[in-house]
Amino acid sequence: MAAIEVGRVCVKTTGRDSGSKVVITKVLDKNFVQIKGLGYKKHAKCAIRHLEPTAKVVSAKTDAEVDAELAAN
Repeated sequence: MAAIEVGRVCVKTTGRDSGSKVVITKVLDKNFVQIKGLGYKKHAKCAIRHLEPTAKVVSAKTDAEVDAELAAN
């Protein structure tokens, strides 16, 4: 199982959004990813070390679908 992949639901561990669930939308390099969370207006860049991956993977393609998946959990 690849822990860091597109569609993986993670929990932020640091920063003002710590404890919130986010979805990885793009892997930028070995240290950074783009994420989208419930309530985020746009995609954000985040260090992988600030994320704790969960076992859930979503197949949502649009921002509205990502928000709906996160709200359901």
